[in-house]
Formats: sequence, C-alpha cells, structure tokens
Amino acid sequence: MEDTSAAIHPDKADHQMIQEVWSSFGQLQNWKEQDGVYLCQGQMAGAALVFLSEAEFRFKVFGTDGIDLSTTIAVLPQERKIVPSIEENEQELVFRTELITVTLDKQTFALIVEDQEGHEIARQATVSWTPRGAVNAQFSMPEDSHFYGLGEKSSFLDKRGERYTMWNTDVYAPHMPEIEALYESIPLLIHMHSHSSYGVFLDNPGRSDFDMRSYGVSYTIGCTTGAYDIYFIHGPEIKDVVSRYTALTGRIALPPKWALGYHQSRYSYMDQKEVMELAYSFRDKNIPCDVIYLDIHYMDEYRVFTFDKIRFPDPQGMIAKLKEMGIRIIPIVDPGVKQDPKYPIYREGVQEDHFCRRLEGDIYFGSVWPGISAFPDFTDTKTAQWWGDHHAFYTSLGIDGIWNDMNEPAVFNELKTMDPDVMHRNDGNPVTHEEVHNLYGMLMSKATYEGMKQHMDGRRPFVLTRAGYSGIQRYAAIWTGDNRSFWEHMAMAMPMILNMGLSGLPFAGPDIGGFAHHASGQLLVRWTQMGVFFPYCRNHSSIGTVRQEPWSFGEQLEGIIREYISLRYRWMPHLYNLFYESSQTGMPILRPVLLEYPRDPKVTNLCDQFLVGPDVMVAPVYRPDTDYRTVYLPEGTWYDYWTGAKQAGGQTVLAHAPLEVMPIYVRGGAIVAEGELRQHAADDRVDDVVHFHIYGAQATDSFHAEYTLYEDDGETFAHENGHYSRLHVEARGSDGALTLSLRYLEDGYRVKRQHVCFTLRQPEFMPSAIDQLQQIALDEWIAGQTGWSVEDSSGNILIRIADRQLEELTLRV
Repeated sequence: MEDTSAAIHPDKADHQMIQEVWSSFGQLQNWKEQDGVYLCQGQMAGAALVFLSEAEFRFKVFGTDGIDLSTTIAVLPQERKIVPSIEENEQELVFRTELITVTLDKQTFALIVEDQEGHEIARQATVSWTPRGAVNAQFSMPEDSHFYGLGEKSSFLDKRGERYTMWNTDVYAPHMPEIEALYESIPLLIHMHSHSSYGVFLDNPGRSDFDMRSYGVSYTIGCTTGAYDIYFIHGPEIKDVVSRYTALTGRIALPPKWALGYHQSRYSYMDQKEVMELAYSFRDKNIPCDVIYLDIHYMDEYRVFTFDKIRFPDPQGMIAKLKEMGIRIIPIVDPGVKQDPKYPIYREGVQEDHFCRRLEGDIYFGSVWPGISAFPDFTDTKTAQWWGDHHAFYTSLGIDGIWNDMNEPAVFNELKTMDPDVMHRNDGNPVTHEEVHNLYGMLMSKATYEGMKQHMDGRRPFVLTRAGYSGIQRYAAIWTGDNRSFWEHMAMAMPMILNMGLSGLPFAGPDIGGFAHHASGQLLVRWTQMGVFFPYCRNHSSIGTVRQEPWSFGEQLEGIIREYISLRYRWMPHLYNLFYESSQTGMPILRPVLLEYPRDPKVTNLCDQFLVGPDVMVAPVYRPDTDYRTVYLPEGTWYDYWTGAKQAGGQTVLAHAPLEVMPIYVRGGAIVAEGELRQHAADDRVDDVVHFHIYGAQATDSFHAEYTLYEDDGETFAHENGHYSRLHVEARGSDGALTLSLRYLEDGYRVKRQHVCFTLRQPEFMPSAIDQLQQIALDEWIAGQTGWSVEDSSGNILIRIADRQLEELTLRV
C-alpha cells in the first residue's frame, strides 16, 4: 500500500487526454520595413521577410519576444539585400522582384510565390505551432510534383511518397528504404513541378521532418524545437536552385589532388607491419592507391591523439616511408575523450572547461569505444580552437588528413546520442543539445579542418566526416556510413549520392564493397567499377568480414579491379576539373540524368545510372550474374566508351556487360580530358601530357565543342593567389574542315608537360591533311612523335603537338 504523497500524483488521476492546440498567425495587424527586413505582425505572432536576391527570400516566424535574425553557421554572411516593390490592398501584401512575386494573404498569412509570367511556383498555405514550440508548415503539392535533395537519405531519387526526419543518427542496422534518419541532416527540399523548380531550406539544427507522404495534395515541413526559419530559393531549373543554395551555404574548398585517388581502409589494419605489407602489395601489383586508413585500433586504448606504442612503434618513420611510396595515412579521430586523469587531453579538457556539461555543472559522460568518455563542446570557439590545435600531434608526424567518425555524436545508450538536456555554451548563448544536435558533427569537422590547415604550412588538409549539417561541404568530404555488402546497398548508393550532390555535398561516396557482412568477388568487382566514378572513392570493410582488398578474390578479379582503379587515375584531369567547377558553381560531380535533361519525363526517378559531369553516362551492373542491362540514353548522340559504337538518344538500349565491362557512354560533341596512368596522384615519374578526347567530331557548320582544363599544383593554397592555369580547347566545324584551337586563358601555373594530344573518337569525316602537321605512322605516334595518325581498327584520328607551340589546327577533308 502506498503511504506517501506519490499516491496522489496527478498523473495517476483518471482523466481524458487533452488534444494539443495548434495556433497560427491570425490576421495581419501591421507591417513595417526596418533595414531591409519586412516585419509582418499578426494577432498571435509575426514573420520577417528578407529578400536576399531577385530569386531568394527568407521567412522567419517570431513571437512576442521579438525577432532574432541570427542564423546558424550553415548560412554564410549575406552581403546584400534586395529591395522589392510593394503593393498593398485589403486582402494582400505583394512583394515583387525582377524574378518572383511573393503575396502574403492578410487573413491567413498564406504565402504564394509566382514567376514573372504569373505562374504559381509555390504556396505555403499555413504555418501553425503548439504551446511547446513545435512548428508545422503546409505547402501545396500538385499531381506532377517530384522531390529531391534532403542529403543522405535512403530509397529512390524522387522522394515523393516518402517522409524523412532530420536527426543525425548512428545506424548500424541495415540501411533500408524505411529508415527516416541517417548520419547527415541536410534540410533542403527541392520541389519540381510544371517544368519549374524551387528549394526550401529550413535552417534549424534540431529535429525536423519533411513529409511528402501523408496528406496527398500537400507536403509539410515541421520542427519540434527552435525557430521556423526557411529560405525559399527559386530556380526555375534545378541547377539554379543548387547554385543559389550553395552560394548561401558554401561550396567545397578545392581538395588536394591525392584525396581524389583510391583509398583503402579496414576496421582495422592492426599494426605497422600489416600497413606496410598492404602498401607494398599495392605497389608490387601496380594497383594505384593514394591513401591507407587507420581505424580505432591504432590508438592507445582508443584515446584520441595517441598511437599504440606496441602496435605502431614508429608511426613517424612509417608515415615517412609511405609518403616516399606516394601513400598517405589518414587516422580516425572520434569526439569521445576517455575519462582518465592521467590522460593529458582529458585532464586539459576538465581543467580548461572544454567538455559538454549539464545545466547544474556536471560534465556529461557517455560510453563509446574508450569506455566512459567526455565530449568537447564544439559550439564554443575556445574549445574548437583547442581541439583543432591538438591536431599538431598528427601533422608533426606527416599526416595530411583526418577521419571524423562517431560525431553525430554517437553514444552507446538507448537514445544512441547525447541526452537532449545537455547544455552547450554556444559562445555565451547557451542552448540544449536538443536544439543543436545536427550541428555537432559539422562543428567538429570545422575545428578539425581549421586546426589541420593551421599546422600544414600552406598545404590543403583533407577531412572525412560521417555526420554533418548544411554547410559541411566547406570543411569535409562525406561517406555514407555503415552500409553492408548487399547488392541492394550498392544500388541504393546511387540515388543517395545523387541527392547528396543536389544538396550541396559533391564530395561524397559509400564504402566500396560494403562495410559490414561479407562481400563476394563479383560484388566487389561491380561495386569497384561503379565506385571509381564516385567523387569519394574508398574501399572499407568491417572486422570479422571477408577481406576485400583488390586482390582478395584471385588474379582474374584482381585484374579487372586494377583496370578500373587505373581508369580513375587516367581520368584524374577530368575529375579534378569537375571538382574545380563544383568549387566555383556548386554543381555536383556525380549528377542525376534529370539535372541535365529536366524536360525528359523518363528521367524524373532514373537512379540506377548517372552522369559524371554533363557528358559521361555510367550504368553500373548492380545484380549478380548479370551480363546485360538496359541503359536509357537521353536526346542526342551517344558513343560507347569501350567499343565506339554510335547510339541515337531518346531510347533505351540493351548493353552487353560481362563482368569485365561496365557500360559507359559519352555524349557526341563532348570533350573529356585524360592523363597518363599513375600509381598515385603526385607520381612525378609520369609526364603531364593531357589527352583531349573529342567525340563525334564533324566537319560541318553544326558541330561545336569546347572544354576548359583547370590545373594547379594539387597540394597548396597557391591557386587562391593566381597560381593556376586554364587551358581552353575548342573544336569548330565548317564546310569541309574542322578547326581545333587551344589557348591558356590563365597561365599562372606551369605543368611538367611536353605535349598536348587530341583523339577524335568516331569522327564523322577523315582528313586528307592537317595544317602545320605531318602525317606519321601509328607506331611513331605511339612512341611519342609529334604529328597526326589514324588508328586502323577504330578510325580514330590521333594528334600530338608540342605544348604551347600551336594555337590553332585545321583538319581539311
């Protein structure tokens, strides 16, 4: 029998459940302009509108406490605001820019966005909230709606009919389409309908939801805590949305070229001897490789900023020897700091107040790999600098890259993360973890990147992260976490990386071969074929699983894998060029066909093939024992990369794909730059000759192709001061001739290059002469002699000239 006051606890009373009441703005009471901000006050709350460009505006709800227009770190400082024209009548308040019209309904606060022609682009019908602060907004969803973006999410490319949660979560269980939250949270939704596209970015790093499933004619965006602060981004094309969104949240810094190479990892390479044997195997087998990873076993009992002295007795010597071989070491660094008063990092963290605490002052502890651990509070600038500065431990050993893992943050408890009531100092503006959970991983990677950069003498650092928020692209590449060695996971990687690219995350990729479970030789071959075209290219596998280094399944499969890894290195000039473009424009490197062909109804959910840049179609085989697959080729003319066979676009073709072949097609009129095969990105034993492959060249007025090759030292930040070159190549047809021109648009960096080569792949004509060049035998051309020749088997025209000698060549029929 209960004999304390607990017996009359009010929760024990028999009472009816009271439904939570949702409130809304009510009618517009007044509005005013203040420093470019349009404050619209309703009966219950207000909203601020800020026009950032002719195609973008911000809409933030504020209550009776006033308006706070601060942003998260995701949003870069905005240099200017646009002043729209304003009209007002009894029913509406209308804002007009050169590209959009935004109408606010005075009775309901509904927002309607129209284009210049008066077509409705978007309608935010309602915004409502509960007394506890949860907010929900409803948007119109026409029948022809398609949805993209949202970062790292499972399922297909088009997200219509799906619902997702933004809450960074450590998910080791198999990644399935029904999983609504993974490691990254990018709250950008791209909505395409009626041949027009717009984006909605919700800048809220707490828990939020995007629901395109539940309401039929509308979709909703909601958040459980924090501000409803959206950025509306008009296209009209998806490319416009991506470009504007990445201007708002930042674009990738150009990575070091070695980071584009092939990376090899395992949980774990257990000691120094195993690491060196692995490196020697790559070099002995002539399989290119730039990076080997060290997982958690390299540390002294999982203490970050340490090496196990028994397993790795001479890390500095090992790293130096590997660098001589062109291989870099990237160690894992987790946020959990082992509770150990003899451990300097922990002791400093306690004494200098760098760890997350409860409101009452106690340090928050959670269990992770080292056992009971404390967690740095990266929201505090002082702590971020402290953490970043400790990376001198790694750079002093010759390490140029860091792998951030477990930074959701993952904790071994029921919540899988830090308790929501843990406090963050936030530079004097304290917030709970619940409010900023999705920022933790990004702030850790920011501290890591900035600390590494400070200690690397002008060289570019590389950071890899598992967790992040919008803007993470400024600091780190992303891998998609603990996938499995399932064919289904290989297939799922394609739409996942494609949507990450549309979400401003171009430097991304999955673990090749799958992390958990057991890969087969066939799966590893097919996944490697696909993976060498992904922006981030790493083979990684878990402890206790079948080994999946390139030679793990015998010589025949090793040979196929070697060919495809080598293909990535031959394509390095083109890949690096695409990374440069992404750093300037925000365009993804790996692209859904939809991005380049938005008017083609057959590609709105096409996600088992993809484009590398605008012109190269890659169609992986993602089922076992499959020798053929269908490939959809959009409008235009396409050429089989392997055979040269010409295909008309606008149709589906059946591609022959035995195990050694992954179908690749190149658009007619495209130019692709290839280089010589290297064993690592900085292999200076190879000349920097560049081969420009021109597809389907014609000696007619209708033919025109151009390409600009960007080059720099691939290692330092000197390119930011003009030390780079841009070589522009153009091919123009005329009646009976084709003229090739090449000139350096910028010439601040000189590569070690003697020759520039052109290959006219499957040309539509055969020249009788090339001005200023002598026709030579094919074996003379192969031997490196300047001149031109013809490949007997294919009819390809081969041209070699001395670099900087000629600016124009005319091929005459």
